Amino acid sequence: MHNYTRSNVALGALVAAAVLAAAPAALAAEASERARELAQKYLLADTHIDVPYRLHNHWEDVTAATEQGEFDEPRARAGGLDLPFMSIYTPAKLEADGGAWELANQLIDAVEAMVARAPESFTIVATPDEAVAAKAAGKIGLALGMENGSPLEGKLENVGFFRDRGISYITLAHSLANHLSDSSYDKARPNDGLSDFGHQVVAEMNRLGVMVDVSHLSDKAFYDVLEASQVPVIASHSSARHFTPGFERNMDDDMIRALASNGGLVMINFGSSFLTADARGWYDDFNAARDAWTEAASEPPSQEDTRAFFNDYRERKPFPFANVEQTVAHFVHVIDLVGVDYVGIGSDYDGVGDSLPEGLKDVSTYPVLVDALLEKGYSEEDIAKVLGGNLIRVWGEIVDAASA
Repeated sequence: MHNYTRSNVALGALVAAAVLAAAPAALAAEASERARELAQKYLLADTHIDVPYRLHNHWEDVTAATEQGEFDEPRARAGGLDLPFMSIYTPAKLEADGGAWELANQLIDAVEAMVARAPESFTIVATPDEAVAAKAAGKIGLALGMENGSPLEGKLENVGFFRDRGISYITLAHSLANHLSDSSYDKARPNDGLSDFGHQVVAEMNRLGVMVDVSHLSDKAFYDVLEASQVPVIASHSSARHFTPGFERNMDDDMIRALASNGGLVMINFGSSFLTADARGWYDDFNAARDAWTEAASEPPSQEDTRAFFNDYRERKPFPFANVEQTVAHFVHVIDLVGVDYVGIGSDYDGVGDSLPEGLKDVSTYPVLVDALLEKGYSEEDIAKVLGGNLIRVWGEIVDAASA
């Protein structure tokens, strides 16, 4: 959620507000009948969709068509989405301010309420077997991933508490270092990677079958996790740093190779600033302009003033959206490096504001991605792995290891 600025996660809320005020999300782009068929045929998983926090800020009934956001049931059905991981996101500032545990529980409650409103359509799933069964029953399986380990609040027993509530992965940190790990966005690195308690948490997650998510972590923390974990780990919503040099939030080639050697997965993020250097540079330039404007102000700008500054900046300097080809290039890059068994989808829908690629604006558009993979010459078997087969396999290995 809100991953497109290094210096201030508040920009995420700003962009999210801007997109919520904008026109309704685009309808599904054109895709071939073959692509639509494959998207419906095979289990399609997306390991990062920020619906719960979106609804926390602006409630809509996503069991029906919505005017805003990038996820609702009709669009999920149109796109073939079977297994969206609902992000239980808590802002990094709550590490110091308090309230992360409470908010995480409120967001889980919100997902449970979605199921209660439409039990014929949705069900919460906490294992790969349950996800496969949900698809067979014609239901969308809502898995839960905790984005930011702050809700653990230093209590090892909270790993089990949240596992019992349905959490299937934990992203150890977010935009600031916390008591588990350093963050790729935070210049301060107080843990020098993974903290001592973070090591204990990784071991407990392994024991309970909770996937360890290395998205957002500093490079040092990433390698600490690989050394500490006895099972594969995932990057639930990251892309390839090859295309965004210097952007630590993405994974460089050595990290991708190391993750694959560990049996893990890179789930590609669809935010344009994760996909191209141009979009990444736009945010860097905006951050610098905003910081200078803030420093020159006689008093701290209001949220309304900051939003106006953002809108004016974007009007003067249009945002360089990525396209489908540039998105698919990240999948191809990972496949060329380590093979087709180590990549999947982690779009970050509802979490990257108005920065999604042209042609991939909401959850109805996965067939567009499938079309692009077909055009690259990938087989039906390969595409089935990318859509969800890889995730089900790795998730199953982690759950099996915990029960052994």
